[in-house]
Amino acid sequence: MRIALVHEYLNQLGGAERVLEALHELYPEAPVFTLVHDTRRVGETFRDWKIQSSIIERLPGGKRFYKWYLLAMPAAIESFNFNGFDVVISDASAFAKGIIVPPGTLHICYCHTPTRYLWSDAHTYPNEVRVPKLVKKLLPFALNYLRNWDRQAADRVDVFIANSKFVAQRIHKYYRREAEVIYPPVDTDKFQISPDIGNYYVMMGRLRPYKKFDLAIQAFNALNIPLKIIGTGEEEEYLRKIARPNIEFLGYHVNRGEILKHAIAFINPQVEDFGIAPVEAMACGRPVIAFRAGGAKETVVEGETGMFFDEQIWEALADTVVRFKAKSFDSQKIRAHALLFDRKVFQAKIDEFTKKTYQTFKQTGRV
Repeated sequence: MRIALVHEYLNQLGGAERVLEALHELYPEAPVFTLVHDTRRVGETFRDWKIQSSIIERLPGGKRFYKWYLLAMPAAIESFNFNGFDVVISDASAFAKGIIVPPGTLHICYCHTPTRYLWSDAHTYPNEVRVPKLVKKLLPFALNYLRNWDRQAADRVDVFIANSKFVAQRIHKYYRREAEVIYPPVDTDKFQISPDIGNYYVMMGRLRPYKKFDLAIQAFNALNIPLKIIGTGEEEEYLRKIARPNIEFLGYHVNRGEILKHAIAFINPQVEDFGIAPVEAMACGRPVIAFRAGGAKETVVEGETGMFFDEQIWEALADTVVRFKAKSFDSQKIRAHALLFDRKVFQAKIDEFTKKTYQTFKQTGRV
């Protein structure tokens, strides 16, 4: 099989990019098609890959201010030519699913979520996004256009893979499509258990509104317990302003494993589509305190690998932290559970699914 990969933006390093890395390791000859590739932001991470970027990258300010060209992205993603490929795997949370492939090419979409700001966050995103007032007033019209395109784009996918049962439900809700569930890869071998536990809790991710870092900061401000935050993002300035001295911002370029393995527990107050970071914490044998929703319900086993709280308010999180007893958890059992989500497990399932689906497609012309 000649395979190609599609990914929206190569300008940040997060969970979606880890999925892409695992896919490229599985299919090292596969070229990667992307809207924007910004080496200033991702360094040498994708240095030796065959990468083809879109016209967006070559427009004025296209790399740094790519969001200016949001309305041009459907046309840009549709411009990629996949003649000669047997299978195209799009790694999508927005535009990548909208590629157009030849009749004899199988399109598999590994979907992280139906586009958040068009569907599940449609009524909160316009209020949360930080743009000039005029742009905010015009934004609903732009989003309406993109929503219609996104729904049509979903029909171009031959088969969906969801990164969790939670996302599979969203795919069915918004796209009226069924999806196979294959959990994303976690590099569990990079994380180890430590017998030495510190006096702090930890939270990790991109500093964006839906991640609810503000909720965790409010809770730990009130408790005056140390909280270390790993990550950067658009909300960093605001979050630093509201944080008391017991909250420490570590940035992104730190040794995650070293910090995670000494933490009392990992804090997860947000609704994640899957949530790789909590699984990384569990790979260190550390329990997770999570809001009972989203992917956490599929990765955290209550009483064995963590605890849940049921209201997404800082008071509920603070109450759970007060009642939390780290010594009641077995680090070895927690790590054993995390190994179920290992990178090799992901790659084996993806490869098996791709080969099986392609054979059916080749023989019947459908899946």
